[in-house]
Amino acid sequence: MQHATGLISIIALGLVCAFIGGMAAQRLRLPPLVGYLVAGIAIGPFTPGFVGDAALAAQLAELGVILLMFGVGLHFSVKDLMAVRTIALPGAVVQIAAATAMGAGLAAAFGWGLGAGIVFGLALSVASTVVLLRALEGRGLLDSDKGRIAVGWLIVEDLAMVLALVLLPALAPSLGGELPQGGDHAAGHAVAQGGASAYGLWTTLGLTLAKVGVFMAVMLIGGRRFVPYLLGLAARTGSRELFTLAVLASAVGIAFASSELFGVSFALGAFFAGMVLAESDLSHQAAADSLPLQDAFAVLFFVSVGMLFDPGILIREPLSVLGVLGVIVIGKSLAAIAIVLAFGHPVGTALTIAASLAQIGEFSFILAGLGISLKLLPEPGRDLILGGALLSITLNPLFFALAERIDAWLGERPDWRRCLERRGAVPPPVGGHEPGMRGHAVLVGYGRVGSAIAKALADWNLPYVVVERDRRRVEELRAEGVPAVFGDAAAPGILDAADIASAHLLVVATPDSHQGRRLLAKARGINPGIDSVVRTHSDAERRRLEEDGVGLVLMAERELALGMMTYALRSLGVREGEARLFVDTSRAESQVAPATEPEQPAPELRQRRDETE
Repeated sequence: MQHATGLISIIALGLVCAFIGGMAAQRLRLPPLVGYLVAGIAIGPFTPGFVGDAALAAQLAELGVILLMFGVGLHFSVKDLMAVRTIALPGAVVQIAAATAMGAGLAAAFGWGLGAGIVFGLALSVASTVVLLRALEGRGLLDSDKGRIAVGWLIVEDLAMVLALVLLPALAPSLGGELPQGGDHAAGHAVAQGGASAYGLWTTLGLTLAKVGVFMAVMLIGGRRFVPYLLGLAARTGSRELFTLAVLASAVGIAFASSELFGVSFALGAFFAGMVLAESDLSHQAAADSLPLQDAFAVLFFVSVGMLFDPGILIREPLSVLGVLGVIVIGKSLAAIAIVLAFGHPVGTALTIAASLAQIGEFSFILAGLGISLKLLPEPGRDLILGGALLSITLNPLFFALAERIDAWLGERPDWRRCLERRGAVPPPVGGHEPGMRGHAVLVGYGRVGSAIAKALADWNLPYVVVERDRRRVEELRAEGVPAVFGDAAAPGILDAADIASAHLLVVATPDSHQGRRLLAKARGINPGIDSVVRTHSDAERRRLEEDGVGLVLMAERELALGMMTYALRSLGVREGEARLFVDTSRAESQVAPATEPEQPAPELRQRRDETE
């Protein structure tokens, strides 16, 4: 029987080649994104060997865009943006304008029209979220002033690109392009009648913005209530599968419905789905549960983008590629440095922001694809954008290293530094969020064991945060005024939500022994000095945890045996102090002796036992 294997082959080879490329990039100390793009080139039509189905790859890429934009919306924080608004908002706007102008000028030199120049410039102006966040995390800068400004700057860039994705289809006919397939017929009629006139343009914009406005109102009023309610229902069932399904159904379903009912892009619908969910306490677990599928389809998105890239352009038009790379890594960097210094921030901050933004990524690919579908951007434009992205992402670690060296060099020349920095300027406060707990305990699991520990901590007025997967228990705890985080503690972001970075103690009260080691590794990665107590049911796992330096490891069966041993000895006439000493000795010996060795009492206790006999 003949099987339809087109979809299976593109997914299988895409993921396998992406894994190989990502591993190779990691070994070369490059972002894995470079490997994913190269994997796409390897299975694309411009290289020998297997050629993937471009149509299927495009549909998989659309799913990748939906999940990427859902993730952007899910992590969108108005609070973080407002904390750095005085620099991030004007800085990003000016930098986008400057980079777009440079890109449009380069497009004019290529002989392209105004529409192509705008799309080309916008694509070169926006940095990659994935590359930026991983670069900052790798250097421990994510929670610094520099990191917060860079992230806030990127949020403004992302919002500007979301607006561009909405407006470009409406403006395409006026810029020399074509109406999108399935576009608004009323808007198309207005443009056709008005041509490039102001009336036609404003009618098109008015109809588009009206539909977007209705969609936003529906999402911000109805969606803000319905989406968290839907996920809450799924969470209360206690089924991880149903909750994950609810998250993905919300992301993909809202993206599809927004396109069908309001004519907006999948990307905008998915962004708003994530944004309305971000205000819910379910957002951490939603992000954790959707992350594996988001990563998988994001990889396929980058693979599909690589399939469209013709590497021959690097040989045919090297000067054009260098011009694009110059705009990305030099033009944008100089603009960012000038803006940051103009707002009174230190040179070190300016250099870090410049290095962070000296690359382009996923939004650039989305804009390029949209520009080609609207007949605004010629095919070589996409190749140039892809070439610039590959080279800039590859070189980005070098720019961070260069920024650090320049900062150190200026540190030895204070006169030069004073000339660059505004005299007397004081940087605005960054990170205006309320401080979380400090020196508290993070209690993972609120079953019979965890609830007993929590009661003891509460009786002594000691601060603690509960992390629990049972949604109903979390709601009950919050109703009682107990800080609680809903989600799987081993999932990304959950321990962060419990302020593990400033905690003093991690208590793992869940019976899963393997989870204890994972949680300990995660907690120590964030807070190396944290103390810990872990529950386990495996003697082998107990020994591993003790070797890892856990403060206290308790095995339920052993503690039960020791408790019963104490009572039995007292009942049979052994004095209280001697019984406790015997049990304590047995506990200490069991911590160092192999599980197969029989436990022997201390000599003085053996003598006392013999006398009793």
